[in-house]
Amino acid sequence: MGLSLEESLRLAVAALMQATGDSQRAVAAVLGLTQTQVSRRQSGATSWTLRDVDVLAGYYEIAALDLLAGPTRACETLPAARRRAAHAEKRAVR
Repeated sequence: MGLSLEESLRLAVAALMQATGDSQRAVAAVLGLTQTQVSRRQSGATSWTLRDVDVLAGYYEIAALDLLAGPTRACETLPAARRRAAHAEKRAVR
């Protein structure tokens, strides 16, 4: 049996945070939440909302359905400019 949609979303968010170098605090700021609220969503203590999905998809510049499809699809569709390596290259050039 596969992952639940909730588990898939938690894994996708974690993978995107890893790929971009975003912290829970940064994600919380985007969502208008506290770091603790994001932590509770990521641990499964609280569910992500559809609004959260829409905001996160916009922030990561991917389609909401790609975010819901799981970590592999979410990271495959993440624009190269949003990846951690791209941010490090920009800092190195400065």
